Amino acid sequence: MLDEIRARNVGLIADAVLTPGPGLTVITGETGTGKTLILGALRLVSGGTASKGTIGPHDDTAEVAARFLGVGDEELVVRRVVTKNRSRAYLNGTPVTATQITDIVGPRVSIVGQHDQHTLTRSDGIRGLIDGTFTPDQRLTLAAYTDAYRELRSIETEMETIGSDRRGLERELQMTRFQIEEITDAAFVVGDEEELRTRLGRLRHAEEISTEIAAASEALGETGVDRAIGSALVSLDRVLRLDPGIADLRDRLASAMANLHEVSVDIARYGDGIEANPHALATDEQRLADLSALKRKYGETIADISAFAKSASQRAEAIDGLLLAAETLEVRHAEAADTLTAAATELTNLRTGRAVDVSRVTIDHLKDLGFDKPIVSILIEPKDPGATGTDRLTVLFASDDSLTRAPIASIASGGELSRLVLALTLACGVADADVVAFDEIDAGVGGTTALAMGEKLASLARTRQVICVTHLPQVAAHGDHHFTVAREGTTATITVLEGTSRTAEISRMLAGMEGSDTAMGHAEELLELADDSRDKGESA
Repeated sequence: MLDEIRARNVGLIADAVLTPGPGLTVITGETGTGKTLILGALRLVSGGTASKGTIGPHDDTAEVAARFLGVGDEELVVRRVVTKNRSRAYLNGTPVTATQITDIVGPRVSIVGQHDQHTLTRSDGIRGLIDGTFTPDQRLTLAAYTDAYRELRSIETEMETIGSDRRGLERELQMTRFQIEEITDAAFVVGDEEELRTRLGRLRHAEEISTEIAAASEALGETGVDRAIGSALVSLDRVLRLDPGIADLRDRLASAMANLHEVSVDIARYGDGIEANPHALATDEQRLADLSALKRKYGETIADISAFAKSASQRAEAIDGLLLAAETLEVRHAEAADTLTAAATELTNLRTGRAVDVSRVTIDHLKDLGFDKPIVSILIEPKDPGATGTDRLTVLFASDDSLTRAPIASIASGGELSRLVLALTLACGVADADVVAFDEIDAGVGGTTALAMGEKLASLARTRQVICVTHLPQVAAHGDHHFTVAREGTTATITVLEGTSRTAEISRMLAGMEGSDTAMGHAEELLELADDSRDKGESA
């Protein structure tokens, strides 16, 4: 049971507390005072979306807190805080997510509003109501369909990835494998280009290099530099005997002569390796041409070419996988389609049975709400498979069995729609929650029908807590607790009504004026009528 709810800066409500109590609590007030804001606050503490539009003009933050009482000493305190940038949720003082609030508090509260009239005119809205009546075991049927649909869509996505042009994939695989083979056969590694160009330089100019090397060797021979350095070294040896201080110069010259000998040997060895080799030249020329061709196709450097080959290998592997999968996709698709058809048939049969039960109970509720011989049925027609099934649902209605059933959007009046909302939602189990709230669902209802609606809500409130925002005095008179919302400027206030103040509010709702003796008398009579009806219901 909802023991208390407090709203601060929620719309026009600056700071107000509602203590609904057991049974039927009614909330009344002039149009535009903000009556429905209390149920908006209740939606918030039940896990509803917290938008910045919730924030009123009195502060930068909106806050709602509610206390729910359960069995024994169980107490649940929920708090939502909304700012322009974010919202926060708390459960018994501990920060939680809005989803956790929905999971824990949501099942305790059902809210039916004016917008639910539109639910009855939409296939998905009716489907949601019918599916909401499923038992845990029956929900497995819905889950089986959902799984089958997801599997079929997954396979279809794979098929779309492969596409209808399998030959195109095979051509791409053939080309990719050719590219990989071309790069692999060339077997270039980083550094090969520099080495190849150096070797080609020697092969292309072998004769010229040999001539110059021979000249260098001759210049360094005994008749050249070598002989001169030898003669100088002999002279320095003579000086050394006369002046030991020249030893360093003599040693440096000797070292230079030794280095010169090493260089001469290396030059001679280099010269021995230089020879004209037309075959080697042609081979290396072709190898450089092959590299240039690869660079034009696959990248500016050998590293780029290697990276391309790696990427091509990965693509070839992926294509292989797709083509392999394609061989079994058609079989898998057919099997998945059969599974989906079977699951859809079972789900349709389940919904058909539940629709019959819901229609029957809805008719019983409508009779309590003033209809003599109403007709309600839920038409289930096939449609293309979707995430929720293959069923298109339509509520067919006739206010009397002498009339032809038709979709409610085309024939039901505002008052009939209001009663249909109440009857159908009750039939679909909305009353299974601990707290059931109705937000001005009595639009278009009046007279005897309004009394019947008040009696229906009062009857419902015998086994659970019911909160109803209403503009009907006949409904308000049946309340066990009565609150009114008044507005002054941009501020709305909530006041509990008892005794004379309650009679005055009922009279205002009846006659549109306050203080009229006639209206007060009618209000008192209406309250007495509601009391008698309550007494009869309790004794029944």
